[in-house]
Amino acid sequence: MARKRGKKYQTALKEVDQDKAYSASDAVKLVKKIDYAKFDSTLSVVFNLNVDTKQADQQLRGAVVLPNGTGKKQTVIVFAKGDKAKDAKAAGADYVGSDDLAQKIQDGWLDFDVAIATPDMMPQVGRLGRILGPKGLMPNPKTGTVTMNVSKAVSDSKSGKVAYRTDRDGNVAVIIGKASFDDDKLVENFKTIKDLIVKNRPSSVRGTYISNLSISTTFGPGVKVDLSSF
Repeated sequence: MARKRGKKYQTALKEVDQDKAYSASDAVKLVKKIDYAKFDSTLSVVFNLNVDTKQADQQLRGAVVLPNGTGKKQTVIVFAKGDKAKDAKAAGADYVGSDDLAQKIQDGWLDFDVAIATPDMMPQVGRLGRILGPKGLMPNPKTGTVTMNVSKAVSDSKSGKVAYRTDRDGNVAVIIGKASFDDDKLVENFKTIKDLIVKNRPSSVRGTYISNLSISTTFGPGVKVDLSSF
C-alpha cells in the first residue's frame, strides 16, 4: 500500500519537475527552498546503482570524512584497554571501556552513533553482533572503526565522517549536511561522496553504473540530480 503524503509534502512536490534532472547546485537550492520542517533538516543523497548485491565483489562499503562535516554531533564509544583507552579519551570519545561497555549494551543501552574498537577487543564486541549489526553500529575495518589508531578514528567520527554501504536493492544513502549549510558546502560534500562512489565502481559491473541519483531533506520530496553536472 502506497504511503499517503500530507498537504505540505504535496505542495513541495509541485515545485519539482519530475521529468528533469537538476544540476547538483540547483538541486541543493531547490530541496532547501521546498523544505517545510520546523527544524534544521538533514540533507541526504541516494545513489541507485546497477549492482548485484548477491555478489560479494559488487557490495560497496566504506567511509569518508566530509570536507564540511555533517552538522550532526556524534556520540562515539570506543572498546579499548590500557594506553589505547587513554588515547580514545584524549581524542574526545564519549564513552570508553571493554567488558563493562559490552555489558552495558547487552543490558539495552544504545545511546550512541559510532562504535570503534581495537582489534584485540573484537572477540568481546563480536558477541554484540546481533544487537549492533541491524542498527549499523558494528565496528568494521572497512569503515575504519576497527583500528589501533583510535585517536584518528574518534577525531574523524567527530569531525564529519560518514559510512556508506549498498542495501539489498543496490541503493547507497548518505547524509551530506544540514539545510542551514551554505549551498557551496553542501555541493562540495555531495561531490566528495559522488567521487567516492564512482571511484569504487566494481570492475565486474557492466553498462550504466549509477542508474539514478537524487537528493532530499528529512521530510521533503526527492529531486533527481544530473550526474554530469558536478
